[in-house]
Amino acid sequence: MKSHKPTIVWYQAVTCNGNTHSLLSASSSRLELFLNSFDLIYHPSLTIDTTLDDILKLKDIDFLLVEGAITSDEKYYSINQNSTKNILEKLSQKAKYIISVGSCASYGGVHKKFEQNDDILGVEEIIDTKKYKNLKHEIVNLTGCPVHPEWILQTVFSLNSFSRMSLDDEKRPRELYSNLAHHGCTRNEYFEWKVEGDFGQKEGCLFYDQGCRGPMTHSSCNKILWNDVSSKTRAGMPCIGCTEKDFPRENMLETKKNIGIPLDVPLGIPKRAYLSITGVAKTFKIDRLNKKLMD
Repeated sequence: MKSHKPTIVWYQAVTCNGNTHSLLSASSSRLELFLNSFDLIYHPSLTIDTTLDDILKLKDIDFLLVEGAITSDEKYYSINQNSTKNILEKLSQKAKYIISVGSCASYGGVHKKFEQNDDILGVEEIIDTKKYKNLKHEIVNLTGCPVHPEWILQTVFSLNSFSRMSLDDEKRPRELYSNLAHHGCTRNEYFEWKVEGDFGQKEGCLFYDQGCRGPMTHSSCNKILWNDVSSKTRAGMPCIGCTEKDFPRENMLETKKNIGIPLDVPLGIPKRAYLSITGVAKTFKIDRLNKKLMD
């Protein structure tokens, strides 16, 4: 049995704090278990006893959780007159595990789109992990804007218990990102029969006009529900593909088409097969699906 709680440092770089808000929206019992199981020794918004300078003097850290994109440009963004890259490198030397929390920490996210600074990157892109001898595992990317709070908790608990976890090609945990957002979507019957829906409505599929990326986005949003009850698509919001590397794209609430056919078809489905199935489904009209469930 371990004699002490594993330490966690939450480092914020260029961020909107969305992933911190997400963490705080975890179910109360899960958040309590997390705080009882780990020692959150530093978070710029949640802890008061320790400063970042104190953390930089420590010999080691068990878990380094990074929120936000990283830049070496001090004029663009700095903390205590130091660049976010310099601070990240110092913290990384001490960490046993590094977890990029959110799409900005993983790939640069929305900040990487700024044309004024081309030096904004994700954690893995900007540091050389070969230099860090304390590191016991490759960097884990928890993508999402924001990332689901349960994904954060499951990842730290899994690494703490088993020391390893299986990652996909984008360094995301397979357990959380093997499925598509489409799996578990309550609108799948509308998708199958090609019944279109509108933004904010409970009926209809959001894939054909509203830009929904559920059929090609790796995410367990519709299997591990937000606040235990809902997801974007269940609330009438199209999936915007925020867990994928190309996020954010332009015109995310619009389905890009060619001659009325979506340019991107469901992941792994040959376009010819998709078009054949679509053509057949559209020859039928299912009255039940074309009526409102509730007037």
